[in-house]
Amino acid sequence: MVVPGGPVVGSVRPPGSKSLTNRALICAAFAEGASRLTGALVSEDTEVMIDSLAKIGVRIQTENAGRTLIVEGVGSSAASEQTGDSPHEMFIANSGTTVRFLTAALSAFGGRYRLSGVPRMHERPIGDLVEAIAPVMSGTIAAVSGGGCPPVEIESAGWTGEPMSVAGSVSSQYLSGLMMAAPISGKTVEIKIVGELVSIPYVRMTSELMRAFGGVTDWNLETTQSIRTGGRYVGTDYAIEPDASAASYFWAAAAITGGRIGVEGLSEDALQGDVGFVRVLEKMGSRLHLQADRIEVEANELRGVDVDMGEISDTVQTLSVVALFADSPTRVRGVAHNRFKETDRIGNLAIELRKLGARIDEHDDGLTIHPLTTGDLERLSESTDPIVFETYHDHRMAMSFALLGLRLPGIFVADPACTGKTYPEFWADLERLIDRPHHWFSQETNE
Repeated sequence: MVVPGGPVVGSVRPPGSKSLTNRALICAAFAEGASRLTGALVSEDTEVMIDSLAKIGVRIQTENAGRTLIVEGVGSSAASEQTGDSPHEMFIANSGTTVRFLTAALSAFGGRYRLSGVPRMHERPIGDLVEAIAPVMSGTIAAVSGGGCPPVEIESAGWTGEPMSVAGSVSSQYLSGLMMAAPISGKTVEIKIVGELVSIPYVRMTSELMRAFGGVTDWNLETTQSIRTGGRYVGTDYAIEPDASAASYFWAAAAITGGRIGVEGLSEDALQGDVGFVRVLEKMGSRLHLQADRIEVEANELRGVDVDMGEISDTVQTLSVVALFADSPTRVRGVAHNRFKETDRIGNLAIELRKLGARIDEHDDGLTIHPLTTGDLERLSESTDPIVFETYHDHRMAMSFALLGLRLPGIFVADPACTGKTYPEFWADLERLIDRPHHWFSQETNE
C-alpha cells in the first residue's frame, strides 16, 4: 500500500521532448548532409521513428545512451529511388506522431510503404490526413481499416505542388506533418486549414523547428486560414528541450502535496506550448518562480477553475488529478479531440477517477471534475482496500494516476510499463523526489 509521504520537494530534468525529437528526426532524415541532435528522447515513440527511417536508408548513430543522434540525411524526393515489388513495412506501435509525420513525409518523398501498428493504432483516425494528401500526390494512398484508420498504404511518385486542404479539428499533427513534408517534396505548397485548428502551439513549434533546418514557412492564423511552406532541409546541430508535457506531472506533484518542485531546462520562452500548464496551476492558486532555464511551482491552497485547454490538451489528465484536491469544481473545455488520442482521454479518464467516489461530468468538449469531499478523503485514507487504476495502455493515464499515490494510500497503477512510450525513467525520477519508498503497482499489475 502507498503511504503518503508529505510534501514533495526538489528538482528534476525530464527527458527530451517527444514532439521535438520526432519532428527533428523528420527534418534531419530528409536533409542534405548530417545533423547532430542533442537531448533526444529515448522511448518507444522515438525508437519506432528511427527504425522506420532506417528502412529508407537514413543512417542514425547514437551517443550518450541514445540521447545524442547523428543523422545522415537522404535529401529530398529528387534523390528518391524507392522501388521494388514489395512495400517497405514500417511498424509504428501506437505512436501518433510517427504515423502522421511519416505518412506525409513518405508520400512526398516517393516510394511504396505500409505503416501499421498495435490494435489501438488501427482504431485511431488518420482519414483526414490521407484525404488531404491524395489529390496532390502522384500515386495512391489509403487508410485500410474501418473509419479511415491505419494501416496506411502508400505508392507514390511524389507531390504535384498543387494547393491542399486539411481539417484542423482532430489533430494539429496532420497540419504539422504536411508542413514538414513540403520541403521533402521539393515544392512550395499552400495548405488551407478547414475548420477550427486545435493545438496551435504545436504548429508554431513545427514552424520554428523547420526553420532551424532550412525550411520556410509563412503563416498568420489570426488573419488567414492557410500556410505556405517549402524550402529545402540542410543538416544542422539542434538541441532538443526537455519534455514540457512530462514536466506537468512534477509541477502537479508539488501543487497537490504542499511541496515545491523546479523543472530544469525549461522557461516560458520554450517552443513547447505545454509550459503553459504552470499558468493554469497559478490560476488555481499555486505560486510560480520563473528563471531563464528553470520553472518552479510552489504549492498554495487550490481552487477550481474554468479553463480552455485546447492548446495544452496533453496536460488535461494531469490537471484533472490536481482538480480533485481543489476547493471547488474545475471545468475543462476545448479538448473534444482528446477522445482520439492513445485512448479516450475524456470518457476513460472519467471512468477511472470515479473509482475514488468523485463526481466527474463528461461534456462533448471536456469534463467537469468535482473535488473530493472531506468525507471522501477520510474514507480513502482509512480504507485498506486497494484501488487499481487502468491505464488503457496510455502513458499519460499512468503518469497522472501516479500522482494520486502521493496523497492517498492504496493506489495502484496497472500496466506501469506503458510509460516507456515517452518516459521510460518516469517511475525512477518520481521516486528520487520522495523521501520514503512508494509502491504504485503490485507484481500482478506489473506483468
